[in-house]
Amino acid sequence: MNLSRVFLFGVACLMSISAMAQWQWIDKDGRKVFSDRPPPTDTPEKNILKQPVGRSQAAKLPTAAIAPTIDAGTAAPQTAGIAPKLSGKDKELEEKKKQAEDAQAAKKKAEEQKIAQAKADNCARARQSKATLDSGVRIARTNDKGEREIMDDTARAAETQRVQSIINSDCN
Repeated sequence: MNLSRVFLFGVACLMSISAMAQWQWIDKDGRKVFSDRPPPTDTPEKNILKQPVGRSQAAKLPTAAIAPTIDAGTAAPQTAGIAPKLSGKDKELEEKKKQAEDAQAAKKKAEEQKIAQAKADNCARARQSKATLDSGVRIARTNDKGEREIMDDTARAAETQRVQSIINSDCN
């Protein structure tokens, strides 16, 4: 039992050595950078403060493989197939943003349709009320006390004017 604990302790120690593979250097802006990857090739050797144990200058990738090459057609430096080209856009983020915009546009369209339907209903009711008022038929209303009363000419004119303003605003 004791021997297995010692073995596990030894394995844990060996695994922690690989975790110490840290690079430390000063970048071109003068800031200290800590990373598990080597510094860019344009970093001078004097700015590399710490590198993993067992790593030396010979262990680094050859500079010819990483050195920028100039394409005669574009006159822009390109790496020789080391790093994938990054577009600067996150496709998932762009897709989520597009879905959110589409959902918002659909919501806005549904709201506009709802408002248009309400205006159409108001227009139909207002036209029906106007036709009833213009027919000259007696119209009875219920007052605040719950009593039924017949509209006189002044109330009919006021109601006709109110209904006409609804028709003007909702019936386009």
